[in-house]
Amino acid sequence: MSPEQMHPLQRYWALAAAPIQAEALSAALALGIFEPLAEPRTPDELAAQLDLDSRNTAHLLELLWGMGLLERSARLAVDHIGGSVTVYGLAEVGRAYFLAVSPTWSGDAWRYREARLRQAAGLLRDQVRQGAQAEGGQALERMAEQWAAAARGQLAQDQHAATVPAALEIVSRLPEFAAATNLLDLGGGPGWVAIELARRQGGLSGVVFDFPEAVTVAAENIAAAGLADRLSVLGGDVAVDAIGSVGGSDYDLIWCSSVLHFVPDTEAVLRKILAALRPGGALICAHAEICDEPAAAAEVLQYYLPMLMQGRHVGHRGDMAAVLRRIGFCRIETFASALFPMAPLQVVVARKVA
Repeated sequence: MSPEQMHPLQRYWALAAAPIQAEALSAALALGIFEPLAEPRTPDELAAQLDLDSRNTAHLLELLWGMGLLERSARLAVDHIGGSVTVYGLAEVGRAYFLAVSPTWSGDAWRYREARLRQAAGLLRDQVRQGAQAEGGQALERMAEQWAAAARGQLAQDQHAATVPAALEIVSRLPEFAAATNLLDLGGGPGWVAIELARRQGGLSGVVFDFPEAVTVAAENIAAAGLADRLSVLGGDVAVDAIGSVGGSDYDLIWCSSVLHFVPDTEAVLRKILAALRPGGALICAHAEICDEPAAAAEVLQYYLPMLMQGRHVGHRGDMAAVLRRIGFCRIETFASALFPMAPLQVVVARKVA
């Protein structure tokens, strides 16, 4: 082994060290470190402002700089000739996503996901021993309530920071988008995807479908955006309830992102989607899929293994496209998108026969 070659154990030692970086970001958010650093400061200045220990504040800032959240520079010291002091300010990613006044603030979303993943990691051993536990009606009610709470908090932040920009980029590739008149945002939560697509395409109307508790939030956001004349909401459970008018083929565009992991029968829901599309209409389906290449598979599984342990569905690469083709969709396109901040999602665009 040459001195430049990475030791085979390095990646596993990095796993052991990963919680230090997570805790550094968590501490920075909890201590309010990012707001003062909107303007560069020395560690001493920041520590004095926030009543922190100066020496350890400097150590934390150095790690945050190493994580790409801060920028580091030098400025002339005023207390001695020719000297300089180190100052830290927000890097672009820190300013965009971890500064509370930013429109793409994601601090709550990050804390939520970090806490959930930490909790899931603690359950892993018992889940391997015992298997997935059956969920009853109360579990579904709890999920609906949690989803509604998320629609006001972390899910809204996720949509602003990632899902909306991804959706706008993806639909810009589709010739169908410019002519679309009726959108279904399936599992749309707070409704920001539908809102921004409607803003981008002036002739587009549509429906946000989700649990009743969640679409209440979407209705508020739609009204605040001044789009209540073009967008409406429909509450229900996609596994059992109608997603459009009874027996009708309503939509020429359906957006469905990370929803089908949670349904008991993916193919049944996809058949319902096919029935709800007008002839020639397009489904845009964005979900995680497990790759055959080890590193890419681990990139997905580090986020989605807890879901699999709970009995949810995460397919392998190509599964979604194969099901869509089998049930009658045509002109199917697939591509990976790294625009989503967890694992890259596989985007499948499929059309109903005209």
